[in-house]
Amino acid sequence: MMLSEYLISIVGSFAITVIILPLFIGYLRMKDEGQQIREEGPSWHEKKSGTPTMGGVVFLLAIAINNIFMGFYKHQNTLSLIIVTAVIILFGLLGFYDDFIKVNLKRNLGLRAWQKFLGQVIIGIIFVLVYFHEKFSISINLPFIGDVSSVPFFIFFAIFWLVGFSNAVNLTDGLDGLVAGLTAISYGTYGIIALDQARGDIAIICFSVVGGMIAFLIYNHKPAKIFMGDVGSLALGGGLAAIALILQRPWSLLLIGLIYVIETASVILQVGSFKLFKRRIFKMTPIHHHFEMLGWSEWKIDITFWFFALICSSIYLMIFL
Repeated sequence: MMLSEYLISIVGSFAITVIILPLFIGYLRMKDEGQQIREEGPSWHEKKSGTPTMGGVVFLLAIAINNIFMGFYKHQNTLSLIIVTAVIILFGLLGFYDDFIKVNLKRNLGLRAWQKFLGQVIIGIIFVLVYFHEKFSISINLPFIGDVSSVPFFIFFAIFWLVGFSNAVNLTDGLDGLVAGLTAISYGTYGIIALDQARGDIAIICFSVVGGMIAFLIYNHKPAKIFMGDVGSLALGGGLAAIALILQRPWSLLLIGLIYVIETASVILQVGSFKLFKRRIFKMTPIHHHFEMLGWSEWKIDITFWFFALICSSIYLMIFL
């Protein structure tokens, strides 16, 4: 399979997103529905308060439409394409409900932590059930142990991966344009892997997301005209985990998605250090805020993180493809 054959996926989702998003932004501004900035964030982020959010609704719609169209056009309308698209949309719906609460109640906190976690676990269970129906391999290679083919272990691992990476991308979404650029790189990498494995169905999804992210970045780069919201970040993270599992390369996310891992680890280390020793390791977490506190501009952080992600993805492709 040639990459050029799937450029239409990029173009399709790009076109839908770039056409609809300005209308969506105008509608939200008319309704005066904007993001409330969390008080514990950098003080200079307060000026972003009121910026329209839930932009993920538009690019998720574009991705879903494009996936269905391309699935029929390329004769790749498989159950794998359907379930991964469904996982992305379901995580998006969970995020939409979370965003809806925030916007309507004019607060930064939406769903309670246990409610969000429960929703993520349920989506994970749905994915696992379809995965078993497709009779995909449940073998997970563990360092120093080898391949483990255990149904209970795979169920736990898959749900943990989906919940973990949906939250990791959500944590990373704290600067204008950051996650849009990072996920374009991540999904583009998995698109190349999918083509190498002759998985045209998964390639369609990956390149649809790339197109949507490129279009979204036009309106989301600093100064952002709209944020993607949890509807976008939870969906993108859950989709990455689902794709890594479907392609039977779950550990690849630790390198391809290393930025998301570092962002999450920074929060865990910060909380643990403060609870145990009453000392902070970083000036602020997630770690992109640490760099802000050091005086880095949002653009400098974005470009540095994107470049780092590109290097990580390139290393993975060179070594494992």
